[in-house]
Amino acid sequence: MYATPEDKSIALSIQDLTTGYGNKVVSMSLNAALYRGKVTCLLGANGAGKSTLLRTLAGYQPYLSGEMTKVSPETMGVVLTERIEAMGLRVREVVAMGRHPYTGYFGRLSDADENIIDEALRQVHVEHFAQRKFSSLSDGERQKVMIAKALAQQTPMILMDEPSAFLDFPSKVELMLLLRELAHTQEKAILLSTHDVGIALKMADELWLMQDQNMTIGTPQELLQSGKIDSFLGESKMYV
Repeated sequence: MYATPEDKSIALSIQDLTTGYGNKVVSMSLNAALYRGKVTCLLGANGAGKSTLLRTLAGYQPYLSGEMTKVSPETMGVVLTERIEAMGLRVREVVAMGRHPYTGYFGRLSDADENIIDEALRQVHVEHFAQRKFSSLSDGERQKVMIAKALAQQTPMILMDEPSAFLDFPSKVELMLLLRELAHTQEKAILLSTHDVGIALKMADELWLMQDQNMTIGTPQELLQSGKIDSFLGESKMYV
């Protein structure tokens, strides 16, 4: 089992990690660290392996080889792109599910839990439809609610697969500002995949660029100055 890194600023670490399904390798020999207090954006063309990597880091599927930090619902909140059907639950009840790692599925919510849920709803600006049925929401509204659920989970790490996919541009900027604030003020390590290269360059503290089954890592400034962003955009056919 991979030992916890000595550097306390590292929330998650991977060493020589190879991801994939069965005999199919999606990415190989990845080395990276996710840092507390930073927003990291994962960029890559469709099919580059972003979702596979995120599902692997979340513990939802096994990796083929290598080592990584073990995670749990108490250490990582996860927001994936799969459409969630909440079986008649209201928005507040869905967000309250973020407290289940601490209360159990049928556990009773304390006053402190209720306050945490209220704050998560406010942070994502969905408190005004907290009593609406989750099934009645638009895709963008559902995405915000699932982010609120991850915030209510109060984990040191948050992992998100395309969290801004269904949001308009002002909402995307608002979301990134919120994630930056959470990372910088609460020392959370936040990793999200996105196709919004322009927003990632302006808002992220660090970038992970996936291509050719491998990954290039650096700050936006470092990758821009080295020409690796231009090369990446050209090869990946991604657009700002």
